[in-house]
Order: sequence, then C-alpha cells, then structure tokens
Amino acid sequence: MVRSALTFALYFAASISLLGIFLMAYVRLTRHAEFAAIRAGNTAAAISLGGATLGFALPVAEIARNSVGVDEFLIWALVAGVAQAIVYLAARALWRDLSDQIDQGSTAHGIALAAFSLAVGVLNAACLS
Repeated sequence: MVRSALTFALYFAASISLLGIFLMAYVRLTRHAEFAAIRAGNTAAAISLGGATLGFALPVAEIARNSVGVDEFLIWALVAGVAQAIVYLAARALWRDLSDQIDQGSTAHGIALAAFSLAVGVLNAACLS
C-alpha cells in the first residue's frame, strides 16, 4: 500500500511538472501570446491552448499507466511534447497567418488547431498502449 502511494505520488508529481514544462515550452514556440490573449478574453487562444494541453496530457496519462520506469516515462513524455510542437508547426505551415488569426480571436482557427492537437494526442496515446 505504501509503495503504491509513493509510486502514485511520483508519477502524479512528474506528470504535473511535465505539464508545466510543456506549457512553458509551447507558449514560447507559438507566435502568439496565449496567456495574455486568454486574460484579455480571447476564446480562440483558450481553445487552441486547451487543445494542445489535452493533446499532451492524453499520451502522458497513457505513458504513466504503462511505463515500466520513470526514465521510460520521461522519454515518452518528451515524445508527446515534440508531437504537439510538430502539430503547431504543421498548422502554421498550412496557415501562415495562424497566430495572427488566433490573436484576432478567430475561433475557427483556434478550434482547428485544438482539433489537430487532440487528434495527434489521441493517436499518440493509442500507439503507447
């Protein structure tokens, strides 16, 4: 019981820490200032960042459930973060004005980016199980 509780605490703390690191890295990658835009009430920014967050969290949850050790967990979590970065860069290549559109509050662009992020996160999680 104690060992299970310690294992839970380790993986949960690592997961929350990795989520924070992912968010810090992701908002530096994008050309729009998500947190400032969200504070200003920009729904498109909230939707797109929410999609990327869930797209990262889904595979991390699957990794935590299936990993053999913390080192494996950390490596696959890095892969999940890189996958989300690739989604953003691919979407930006598809729509050169993606960040401008999100800054201007285009919910269509925010939803599309969130959907792509979630789709890749779900596929990533499925491949890890």
